[in-house]
Amino acid sequence: MQERHGADRTGPLEARFVIRACGVTDAGRVRKSNEDRFISDAELRLFAVADGMGGHKAGEVAAQLAIDAISSFVTRSQNDNDVTWPYGIDDSLSFDGNRLRTAICLANRRVFRAAESSDDYGGMGTTIVGLIVSGAQAAIGSVGDSRVYRLSSGRLLQVTTDDSWASTILAQDPTLKPEDIAQHPMRNVLTNVLGGRSTVDVHVTEHTLRDRDVLLLCSDGLHGVMDVAALQGVLEKTPDVETAARTLVDTALERGSRDNVTALVVRYEAER
Repeated sequence: MQERHGADRTGPLEARFVIRACGVTDAGRVRKSNEDRFISDAELRLFAVADGMGGHKAGEVAAQLAIDAISSFVTRSQNDNDVTWPYGIDDSLSFDGNRLRTAICLANRRVFRAAESSDDYGGMGTTIVGLIVSGAQAAIGSVGDSRVYRLSSGRLLQVTTDDSWASTILAQDPTLKPEDIAQHPMRNVLTNVLGGRSTVDVHVTEHTLRDRDVLLLCSDGLHGVMDVAALQGVLEKTPDVETAARTLVDTALERGSRDNVTALVVRYEAER
């Protein structure tokens, strides 16, 4: 069963840009439940994907808690009126970069406390990728191995860093290629997730978008079976965001993905 949510709205700078977005998620052909969650909210200019993990349906609980916590803080801090910033301010980041960083830290705290409060939820956690768009600026935050890709000027690039054993090993040894460790039993082990400990390392980067740039937020059920060339092929051939998101998920399932699959496609269009 696929779930879809779309957004088509002119942003707060009404004459300057339009964001079109749609997300599709599917439990897949192996898992009994879907532990992926996402938000696509053009009012907030907030887009995020969470991929939960844990027994007794705890993964879906962790993912939903993370999405709810992020949405709540981004809503409260939209106009910066009497909002408490419990994790301080990073002077190297913009206002939205700090909002996203704080929101993800709050999400970690919520998931961690919930995991501590119940035996059923013990050990649960979730990945997260989040995006806030303001004008031509995009703040992107991540924890775990869900990803954000950016299609710009005919090139698709991964703009997040995986928090995984495989990513760490590849970064340490530039002579290795992904296929060299593709069968290693540790390849999918995550080194950083929301809820794993009381504090979390959040990766935040900021980007200036160009007209018709496309951002893809996805869980590993998608990128685990579709390489950059396959992803780019779908995004370039399918400008409609709903069709693109649905095609990506369907293609991942056809390629044998054994996980939940989520694709959230965000298209930025500048003033004509």
